[in-house]
Amino acid sequence: MLVIENCIVSEDIKEVKFCCNLQKCKGACCVEGDAGAPLEKSEVKLLKKLMPKIKPFLNEKGLKEIEKHGISDIDVTGQLCTRIINGKDCVFLIYEDGIAKCAIEKAFEKGKIDFQKPISCHLYPIRVQDYSEFIALNYHSWDVCKCALEEGKEKNIPLYVMLKEPLIRRFGDKWYRELIMQIEGE
Repeated sequence: MLVIENCIVSEDIKEVKFCCNLQKCKGACCVEGDAGAPLEKSEVKLLKKLMPKIKPFLNEKGLKEIEKHGISDIDVTGQLCTRIINGKDCVFLIYEDGIAKCAIEKAFEKGKIDFQKPISCHLYPIRVQDYSEFIALNYHSWDVCKCALEEGKEKNIPLYVMLKEPLIRRFGDKWYRELIMQIEGE
């Protein structure tokens, strides 16, 4: 286990080799599961504000669900998350060429908003658990990411390298440099 500032980082984040390939997995992490993507309170507020600019990128089912029930829900652990449709699809889920993608990220890519997507989505398969005294970062192992593990092993890409951008987005550049120093110092 690594300790950086108030974060406890699982050894898996350093050791697991991982490389997302949407052509292979088809974005299954946005479709599978029993709850939507974890959200921070500030993200719910921001997404509500950005909805007029995200709306054109949503599919009809997602839009209807959001208009009827809002963007967020509470999962079985009591945490905020995106709403889901059909018991599994995120309300922001869209398909492009048979690949599950995110309407929020599509709006970002098109320059309509400056928010890329919820940080939990950007960090996946790292899950962040915020306890009052510390933050825990753990690797979430899931069958839908089997091809990412295979490709990561083939290309020798550690998870913390694959997720450099979202780790810096969430914890800052100084924090990420400390992570690298601790990993390379071992």
